[in-house]
Amino acid sequence: MRRLEEFRMHLGQYDLAPIMIGGMGVDISSAELALEAARLGGVGHISDAMIKTVTDRRYKTKYVKAKQSQYKYVPETDDKSNVKFNLEHLAEATRLHVEGTMKRKQGPGLIFINCMEKLTMNAPKETLQVRMRAALDAGIDGITLAAGLHLGSFALIEDHPRFREAQLGIIVSSVRALQLFLKKNARLHRLPDYVVVEGPLAGGHLGFGMDWAEFDLATIVTEIIQYLKTEKLDIPVIAAGGIFTGSDAVRFMEMGASGVQVATRFTVTKECGLPDDVKQEYFKASEDDIEVNQISPTGYPMRMIKASPGIGDGIRPNCEAYGYLLDANGKCAYVTAYNREVAAHPGEKRISVMDKTCLCTHMRNFEIWTCGQLTWRLKDTTVRHADGSYQLLTTEHVFNDYMHSTDNQVSLPSPEATPSAGH
Repeated sequence: MRRLEEFRMHLGQYDLAPIMIGGMGVDISSAELALEAARLGGVGHISDAMIKTVTDRRYKTKYVKAKQSQYKYVPETDDKSNVKFNLEHLAEATRLHVEGTMKRKQGPGLIFINCMEKLTMNAPKETLQVRMRAALDAGIDGITLAAGLHLGSFALIEDHPRFREAQLGIIVSSVRALQLFLKKNARLHRLPDYVVVEGPLAGGHLGFGMDWAEFDLATIVTEIIQYLKTEKLDIPVIAAGGIFTGSDAVRFMEMGASGVQVATRFTVTKECGLPDDVKQEYFKASEDDIEVNQISPTGYPMRMIKASPGIGDGIRPNCEAYGYLLDANGKCAYVTAYNREVAAHPGEKRISVMDKTCLCTHMRNFEIWTCGQLTWRLKDTTVRHADGSYQLLTTEHVFNDYMHSTDNQVSLPSPEATPSAGH
């Protein structure tokens, strides 16, 4: 069987290793993780999800506190239409994170930023435009548009001087979604530089309904490659979701994909932004511990570990400080669910909300453990210590294992002299 190292990914003028590390929000796809991907010759992602929290932590800014202070008077109602983001602060935070990452970049690879359309922020069009333009201003190599059809996203930056220079890609889960995007954007005469085809086994939000198990990544990738060939469109296709070994990746390359996007195996690396104790939970998870549910206020199904502390937790919404999922009318499905439960349980200090979760607060606190379907296999990729904990990996080790492995094998790391136990 061939090795992934025998293939190359060509994005515009760039000649790359065919590995893209997916964008995991709220700094799980940390700068350190993206920088390692670029150093090794692939593509890494940072994310602009909850960008103000990220810069407050990384650069000691006070954006979250400023927003919370400004709107502390807002009553506890479903209507948060007055809670707006300061767009100048949003742009500053984005530039700070992107510039802080890009100035450290080494190696032949690229660093992209993942922008989620479903971060509606009480002004979907305006906030998305600011996020993308600020990232381009700050020198990001490319933007991957996620969590939505993005039919109007390219138009928001068509007058930016880097619109045709930076790599711009979209994530789709069907040939129909790609067709809609291309039709809508035909007037711009600007094709996406790549298309990430995300299948039903991916982590986090899914581009499928609760019937996700009826779909298959290989089938969707084949359909999209055939469609592009028929239309004579030269757009690189990057397969994503459930690609756990180098051999898995090779199968998609032989199918005609230009590269693969992977994330699950990098969640347990030292460079990943998850806290080390949470990484241990990923290692420990069994197949039965992973579920797809509908608790996300975005309306998308979401895959996570069942033991996530945020599931069912009726925490008070903090839209005044965060508010990333407020729709264009200042509404959030969790706020509505929370107020319903408060009304149904008067006087109770702590309530439970089972049907939705406060995704902003819980993602900020690493209490919703989103994951890929094959997370349960992570324990087989490392060494277990005598105390029962698992040895964390390095991004370089996992990256090279994808590149060089054969026969569906995974190479284990050399045991550490002293166990870290994730502490």
